[in-house]
Amino acid sequence: MAKTVLVTEDDSFLRETIQAVLEEHGVTVLSAENGDEAIQIIDRQPVDLLLLDIFMPVKDGYAVLEHRRTKGLTFPVVILSNASDHISKQKCEELGANDFLVKSDMDEDELWGKIAAFIGE
Repeated sequence: MAKTVLVTEDDSFLRETIQAVLEEHGVTVLSAENGDEAIQIIDRQPVDLLLLDIFMPVKDGYAVLEHRRTKGLTFPVVILSNASDHISKQKCEELGANDFLVKSDMDEDELWGKIAAFIGE
């Protein structure tokens, strides 16, 4: 059965690129361009993994992490961000993020490796 990954990223080019990589591996992809859309999606249907940008319009990634924790949801979260400073990483970890990828440093193989590890592929 295909796994479902929610990609929440406000950069449409990056969001579509990630979606293409995941679909090549048979993953069902849901997408959101801001934190509010992500919250609406995770409230409607289960996901196996959330790829989450931190800095987005409407609601940021921190708000999504807080919502996930408040709702008691346990799916893993991998942060996608160019904010690679220790404080941002620590705040994400405190809010329950499982891993952190720096967008400017990642390639498709690294991205798929992280995702596959979390969804059991």
